[in-house]
Amino acid sequence: MSTPLTTTAPLTKREQAERAMRHSWFPVARSVDLATPEPAVLLGEQLVVFRDADGNARVTARRCPHRGADLSLGNVTGGSIGCPYHGWRFDGADGGCTYVPSLPDQSKIPPKAAIRSYPAVERFGHVWTVLEEPVVELYDPEEWHGHDLVWLAADPLNSPTGVAAAIENFRDVAHFPFVHQVSMGPTPEVVEPLQVRRDGIDVRMERPLDAGDGDWANQGDCMMAYHCTAPGFASISYHYEQAGLRVVAGFPSPVSYEQVKVFWGVANDRDFKGDSLEECLRVEEMVYLEDMPVVENLSPREVPWDAEVPEFSVPADLFTLNYRRAFAELMNRTARHVEAAGGVAP
Repeated sequence: MSTPLTTTAPLTKREQAERAMRHSWFPVARSVDLATPEPAVLLGEQLVVFRDADGNARVTARRCPHRGADLSLGNVTGGSIGCPYHGWRFDGADGGCTYVPSLPDQSKIPPKAAIRSYPAVERFGHVWTVLEEPVVELYDPEEWHGHDLVWLAADPLNSPTGVAAAIENFRDVAHFPFVHQVSMGPTPEVVEPLQVRRDGIDVRMERPLDAGDGDWANQGDCMMAYHCTAPGFASISYHYEQAGLRVVAGFPSPVSYEQVKVFWGVANDRDFKGDSLEECLRVEEMVYLEDMPVVENLSPREVPWDAEVPEFSVPADLFTLNYRRAFAELMNRTARHVEAAGGVAP
């Protein structure tokens, strides 16, 4: 009797996108919020983010393996997060159980009692982590090298959209006259030819800003340098001839495939001569809040990677189309990475 052959079906583009995101860095908390442990969800994984006694940011699984309590309700002792239910403690660096109060002999701690720990890096006013071995390094835009940026992390926003849809909104310029009439004032409906360049998973574009008479008018005209990196980094660097450099950056973090928590913030060069960080954040938040009612009703909620619905593009979508190519490049890099590690590539 012959044994039937088994085959592994190729991954869909959506599945490739999800896998690529598991191997990519995302923020899970603001640095300023770590006075107490913070709960987080990244692609369905329940996490806790905390700062240990030495000041290090830590990210671990949130469920206590003893009886399932929520570790984000616990306390930090030294380098460990303590369970609020029975007091078990777990090391933030390696996840091992360090203390069980009910045991008279701590050498009897169950040897497999542990939680999963994840990498944690603080950057741009946020704590970043990655669920699987990262395919690329954490974002470090070269255009900010040599600048002493001071960051102000905004209140995160929840949006029922995917990461790519959120990034595309942040980078799209054709919607300005329809969505941002208050924050930007009147802007031309016709979009000039866009000068977009892609290098692997990075996409860049420069575009002059005519400040007009909206809330952006205070700082005057400038040159905007757009930059996004697949899957979830998008920034605008505003270069003012007199005032200097200011920045806004968005980092949508996938709670699930079709739900993001948009972490974002603003930064000014330390010697910036324009508006304060607080005022820059106020204006940029106005832009975000104008976007939300439109973006949260997109259909589908994420980019239709598998062409499940028809879409049509025009030259004004050039940045968006290059971002999708960048994301596809990230999918390919992830496939090669997984295959090299002994996994199954699509």
